[in-house]
Amino acid sequence: MNKKTVRDIDLKGKRVLMRVDFNVPMADGVVTDDKRIKAALPTIQYVLDQGASLILMSHLGRPKGTGFDPEFSLKAAAEALGKLLGKPVQMAPDCVGPEVEAMAQALKPGDVLLLENTRFHKEEEKNDLAFAKQLATLGDVYVNDAFGSAHRAHASTEGVARYLPAVSGFLMEQELEYLGRATDNPAHPYVAILGGAKISDKILVVENMLAKCDTLIIGGGMANTFLAAQGYAMQDSLVEASSVETAKAIMAKAGGKLLLPVDAVVADKFDAEANSQVVDVDKVPAGWRIMDIGPKSIEKFGAVLKAAKLVIWNGPMGVFEMPKFAEGTFAIAKLLADSGATTVIGGGDSASAVKKAGVAKKMTHVSTGGGASLEFLEGKELPGVAALNDK
Repeated sequence: MNKKTVRDIDLKGKRVLMRVDFNVPMADGVVTDDKRIKAALPTIQYVLDQGASLILMSHLGRPKGTGFDPEFSLKAAAEALGKLLGKPVQMAPDCVGPEVEAMAQALKPGDVLLLENTRFHKEEEKNDLAFAKQLATLGDVYVNDAFGSAHRAHASTEGVARYLPAVSGFLMEQELEYLGRATDNPAHPYVAILGGAKISDKILVVENMLAKCDTLIIGGGMANTFLAAQGYAMQDSLVEASSVETAKAIMAKAGGKLLLPVDAVVADKFDAEANSQVVDVDKVPAGWRIMDIGPKSIEKFGAVLKAAKLVIWNGPMGVFEMPKFAEGTFAIAKLLADSGATTVIGGGDSASAVKKAGVAKKMTHVSTGGGASLEFLEGKELPGVAALNDK
């Protein structure tokens, strides 16, 4: 982590403009899961304790960028944050403009103002520099604590950093530290687990991981394409036909590093109530499809995980949203929880899998950014990180 953090800058009496990831699920105008808001609390509290005032900005969902839309308002997030802080959080009517500037100017040390959804302006996603400059006029210092948006070069994540001293928050620092362990100088034996539906989404991750890890375990729909590349009949399983040749090339390069399932839970249709059975991967019945890894695969993967010092996991082993086909994913989660290794969970579905399995607290680090963690593991530079001041 060669970027400056909030610890490296004097905040006393300053107005701190901070990008957070309050893209939280809501129903009926109430936040239904405040995990992302809680994740930003250590940095928020630190900034306030330093005698600064705080202006928070975030996006929420995918509004059309044509102005205010009540469905995507951050008002409920302001209320949820106020409850967690035990103090009122002011809500701005917009994220730029004279009224917002006046509210920011009037803040006293310890005050908190949440700006309205940055994506109400189409200039946000275009990284329009005039818009970024308007945002920047609200603060004296810029802090980015939104790792989940760091792979996007938007006005509030990259543009603003061109106009203000720009440092990382604690959540961003933590994400970069733990994900960095997988890419910079990993402990060995190092095992990477990749799941999810498509190889095409993860080719770069596969190649980057294979260069660094000792074993790469592949499950989920991705594994079907590799099994098809070995000549097995996958029947009605999800197979990415256009990636079969890619899978062959990856297997030829990987040598003994690549581990694939040897058995699977198959179903006669894609349905939570489907008939199911366990078969070896070369014996999928006609008209059936693979929905999860089987017990022999769990045992085979488990033997490798027990010896690991570092494990990175991105993507489920099967259709874990359906209880009947969640056993493989949950078994891997529990194996990681008991492994004694440094365990880094790469956001998205893997994060919700360890939570559903009840073992999230036993993981070393659960990333808050699915897309961002994937791009980081591909070895890409994240624009929101690159924009921060170097130490």
